[in-house]
Amino acid sequence: MKKPDCYILVFAKAPIPGEVKTRLFSFMDPETATALHKKLVFQTLNMAVESKSGSVELWCAPTIEHPFFIQCAEKFKVERHCQAEGDLGRRMAYAFGETLEKAPMALLIGTDCPSLKPDDLKEAKKVLKQGTPVVISPAEDGGYVLIGLRQYESTLFEGISWGTHSVLKETRERLRRLKWRWRELPERWDVDRPEDVERLRNSGLIE
Repeated sequence: MKKPDCYILVFAKAPIPGEVKTRLFSFMDPETATALHKKLVFQTLNMAVESKSGSVELWCAPTIEHPFFIQCAEKFKVERHCQAEGDLGRRMAYAFGETLEKAPMALLIGTDCPSLKPDDLKEAKKVLKQGTPVVISPAEDGGYVLIGLRQYESTLFEGISWGTHSVLKETRERLRRLKWRWRELPERWDVDRPEDVERLRNSGLIE
């Protein structure tokens, strides 16, 4: 069987009420937020598989054994991996470090960006395939919703102010310091705040 030339790493938290989509608690109760989180994970996995851009893996936190993750693996025929300990940067660096040992390219996405489409993943892979070391899809809030690499350096993810409006700015500075070329795809929006939920409802992207 031919080895995949690219992996799509989907980062997801276990749907534990009170621990996911916490920024929405002023707008909805923890159980409703958890139900939304589950829908977004399903939607993301479906989109990633549909893109046919690489072998899809579900990177789970805090454990791969949560029944929801087992259900996801069965439904979408994806492998489960456990995220590393530490902040988001450490966890992303670990996932890329492991994956780029076995394939020339990897794309990493979260599960809160329903505006990301299969064509975005196809385009990201195409950019990497053409030799660009890094591809990024910016988020409207100053972060990013996708990052793809064909070379690895853990410092790309160290000392970044995760969860703030300066994530993309700091990442660009890091890339300049590393002297790495990168390409940016069109900006996308994600679901973090109450107004994003309204936008999601009006978009028809999810039921």
